[in-house]
Amino acid sequence: MMKKVPNCARRPRMYARVSMLVSMLWLSACGAVSPGPGDSAVSELDAGFDAGVVDAGLKSDGCASSFGTQLTKAFGRVDGVITAVVKPGVQCPLPNDDHVVVQVSMDGGVHRMVVNVRSNSSDPNIRMLTGQLGALPAPAFAMGWHPGLMLDYPTTLGVHSGLDAGWESLDMEHASNRIYDALTIGAPISVYGTSSGGATASSAHLIHRHARNDDGAIVVNPTSASPTWLLFQFAEQTF
Repeated sequence: MMKKVPNCARRPRMYARVSMLVSMLWLSACGAVSPGPGDSAVSELDAGFDAGVVDAGLKSDGCASSFGTQLTKAFGRVDGVITAVVKPGVQCPLPNDDHVVVQVSMDGGVHRMVVNVRSNSSDPNIRMLTGQLGALPAPAFAMGWHPGLMLDYPTTLGVHSGLDAGWESLDMEHASNRIYDALTIGAPISVYGTSSGGATASSAHLIHRHARNDDGAIVVNPTSASPTWLLFQFAEQTF
């Protein structure tokens, strides 16, 4: 009786993601397949996986070692492109142990958006609210630093304090992860914050509820009609 062998010749070429287990079993039964016309030398097993998932790396991998100096002493908005997201404790130039540093490239270089993820009050958790709260206020998104603007959570966005208003109480690890997961390297971003200018013209801080008309915030996908806002406050703040 003729021995039954795997029907390897009829196996279709894999262009979509396939199960590693299935691929390994098939290779065990059929052996390696020589590349055909137009095929690369990469095995079909390798081709079956999304390289972006396997070799994703960290969002801090591209962190800059030198920074721009375009931020003047003012509250304003940075419009640019995300180049790195650095969690507390990650070893990049100018690290921070209780802030997430979002590196943003705009005209004049990479600038540091420094987001507090731990309070020094009796309640160390920050409060974070994420939502579609309206389009980016004027001026429209344009690469660069836009000083002299105003942002107020209650009057601009209709947002008030209180956990019943949608805020979440998050410790440093979970707050850091939320910010990290919300941001995509190479995507546009707008960040409201305050810079001291001068020697610190590379950084913006106070990216949280601060005072009337100068509240900090992150705006994801700011060029869309319905961007996602990331807002931050501390337990003792009411508005």
